[in-house]
Amino acid sequence: MPLKPAIIVSLVLCAAFVAGCGTSGTAANSSASTTAPSSAAGFSTATSAPAVGPASSATTSGPGSSAPPAAPASVAPTSPKPPQRIVSLSPTATEDLFAIGAGSQVVAVDSNSNYPSTVPKTTLSAYEPNVESIAKYQPDLVVISDDINNIKAQLTKLSIPVLVEPAATSLNDAYQQINSLGSATGHVAEASKTVASMRSGIATSVATVPKRTVPLTYFHELDNTLYTVSSKTFVGQIYALAGLEDVADPANTKSAAYPQLSAEYLVKSDPDLIFLADVKCCRQSAATFAARPGFSALSAVRDRRVVLLDDDVASRWGPRVVQLLQKIVDAVKSVRS
Repeated sequence: MPLKPAIIVSLVLCAAFVAGCGTSGTAANSSASTTAPSSAAGFSTATSAPAVGPASSATTSGPGSSAPPAAPASVAPTSPKPPQRIVSLSPTATEDLFAIGAGSQVVAVDSNSNYPSTVPKTTLSAYEPNVESIAKYQPDLVVISDDINNIKAQLTKLSIPVLVEPAATSLNDAYQQINSLGSATGHVAEASKTVASMRSGIATSVATVPKRTVPLTYFHELDNTLYTVSSKTFVGQIYALAGLEDVADPANTKSAAYPQLSAEYLVKSDPDLIFLADVKCCRQSAATFAARPGFSALSAVRDRRVVLLDDDVASRWGPRVVQLLQKIVDAVKSVRS
């Protein structure tokens, strides 16, 4: 998955843990596991995971790489006029389309697209795409983030243009995808304005980050079995903009994008800030986190520095990444030097 979290943990990530985000014991070792569930952040996934992502976004096609792969957006076939019957199978792309003013051209979105509230939500699945179900909407453009079940080729056989917008691995990827959608839908100027607004918002937030001699540390929770993000992921890069260091990195000896920590390791690391991106999917809160064995001793718990994130915002790489960064920066500013 991104800035997830599809990877952000989400409902589908929880499903990877036997459909329930149930509690589990500590990890097998005190550092990091090399395998992970599908990306809660929707930016990429881990090696042994199924090719699915969070409820908030579809994942990249290749999990678990030591570093997230590049994410160039493919170009849909050109048409004399902009498409008027767009189907989006990517929650992030859905947000992008509406942000650039192409919402009125969207006739259907997948079951996980939920923002803005006016999206034409359907039962279409981004994780198990069905060509017949998609084709019934008579689309003149389909936007996907993963070519699952070779859906692109299937749609192309029906002469339906397909634009692939894979999980972003950097802010530049996110900007490129918005501009790509602008070009594909006839909203070039609006896309440019959206990107400019994002750049401005991010720069404004970064400018307010307090200068510190020793950087603060953080733990970003994807689910309640302590899967987390590395600093190399999209969302890890967002945290870096706020001047934060990832407590998972020293334990992540195999450079997994989404390692799993043990409770013992987390307590020993004692991060300054804890961010929960499993509030919706796994019903986690500051109280449930503190109630786990040993976690009441964490300074972030004692000092009320457990920050609740919106799972969807934390797992997508569209315009709302500005909101995510601002929430992180606000948390950083709340910690006394």
